[in-house]
Amino acid sequence: MKKALIYRIVFYLLGLLVLALGLTLNTKAGLGVSPIISVSFSVAEIWDFNFGNTTLVLYALFVVVEMALHLMQYRRFRSDDIAHAKQANLRLTLLLDVLQFPLSLVFTRFLNLFSGWIPTLETDYAGSFLGSFPGRFLFLCLAFVLTGVGAAASLDMRLVPNPGDGIVQAIADTVGKSVGFTKNCFDLCNITITIGISMVFAGRLTGVGVGTVVAVIGVGRVIALFNRVAQQRMAHCAGLSEKVQA
Repeated sequence: MKKALIYRIVFYLLGLLVLALGLTLNTKAGLGVSPIISVSFSVAEIWDFNFGNTTLVLYALFVVVEMALHLMQYRRFRSDDIAHAKQANLRLTLLLDVLQFPLSLVFTRFLNLFSGWIPTLETDYAGSFLGSFPGRFLFLCLAFVLTGVGAAASLDMRLVPNPGDGIVQAIADTVGKSVGFTKNCFDLCNITITIGISMVFAGRLTGVGVGTVVAVIGVGRVIALFNRVAQQRMAHCAGLSEKVQA
């Protein structure tokens, strides 16, 4: 049991690290960032803010919205017959929401760390293959793979969710739609907000490009493929096999 818990924590932390690396690589390709961070990236670029800190503010907003939605769900579906069970479930849900604050702080520090290490291809490798469109697109594909693998690995361990995933789940539960459909709608909302901010305050698109559009489809496919290949093995090592099969 102890060994399984260690595996679970290791897979979870590695997943978050790989996710942070994938999101950072996405920004460095210069072809448009992932929809979930497009708003914070555009704000950071336009006003010369720190990308990690801007993302932290965005994630904190996501968590606050999650908590409000969970409270709304509790009040809507509250029943006197199961009041105590519902209340206990609400406490656990809100605890997981609150834990996303420190998770966001650590996660965005890794975004800053990776941003400092990884060069911007378009400018730092101008005139070479890596600075060309084909080179940057290959770099972007690697970013999609890492983002999908990291997201899948961390989510499969069923611990504290990344706020970007947590808010999608909370909205899906509230409106009664599938997570996939809600994710697509949420991505489109983020892209729309980013375009609006960019055009109003910068007069040009910032953070939105071919990579943003491809990410909407590409990352989801990577998650599905990764889960098909590795989810059962990871779940077995982490002692989650029965839950996954259920």
